[in-house]
Amino acid sequence: MLELAVSVLSVSSGISFLFYGAFCVFSTKMELEFERYRLARFRRLVGFLEIGGGLGQLIGLNSPTFAIVSSAGLALLMICGIWARQRIRDPWYLFLPAIILFLINTALLLQMILW
Repeated sequence: MLELAVSVLSVSSGISFLFYGAFCVFSTKMELEFERYRLARFRRLVGFLEIGGGLGQLIGLNSPTFAIVSSAGLALLMICGIWARQRIRDPWYLFLPAIILFLINTALLLQMILW
């Protein structure tokens, strides 16, 4: 049962980051968001890191090393996302996607390391 939950969370996280990363790289709307965060120069880097992390999550279904590295990297990216939103004083509900994805990737990381 635990393996199924880990697989579902890994696929969900991987697909989410693939889409959101592509959105960061190619979307005009995300250009405006990153300007609002005062992090415009990092938009494409964040997008490519999210795409790489998403791919790592999917590859990690068959390779524990990829799962560990991608989960750690994506959790760290979400900490940065939470910090960016806090810095510009966004309302609490806008933090929720980053908090949820941080918790998912931290849980995946701990599961890979501890079990």
